[in-house]
Amino acid sequence: MEVIHKIGRRKTAVARVYLSDGKGKITVNKRDLADYFPTATLQYKVQQPFALTENENAFDVNINVYGGGITGQAEAVRLAISRALCELDEENRVALKPEGLLTRDPRMVERKKFGQKKARKKFQFSKR
Repeated sequence: MEVIHKIGRRKTAVARVYLSDGKGKITVNKRDLADYFPTATLQYKVQQPFALTENENAFDVNINVYGGGITGQAEAVRLAISRALCELDEENRVALKPEGLLTRDPRMVERKKFGQKKARKKFQFSKR
C-alpha cells in the first residue's frame, strides 16, 4: 500500500495526515500521540475513526499539525484520518458518516468590529 495523504481543518488548525501500513503507531509533529495530546479525551478523538472502522492496530500514522489550540488540532486530525480511511476503503464511509466525522465544522471566530470592544461586546454606554 502506498502512503495516503489527506488534510483536515478545524477553526485555524490544519492537520496533514500520512497513513501507511503498520502496527498502529501514531506520531504527531515527531512526538508520540500521548506526549502531544496529554488528555484522554483528545487521544480518544484522534483514535475515534480507527475504533469505528475496527482498524486500531492496522496503520501507522504520521501527522503534521499547526495552528489553533490542542482541541482544534485534535479535531482537525480526526477529520483528516477519517478522510484517509474513506479513500482506503469506501465501506468505512458507512461507519464514519453517521457519527459526523466526515463533516468539516465551518464555525470560525467572528471578527472584531471597529468601535466595539470585541466581536459583539460594545464599549460601556453612559447616558450622562
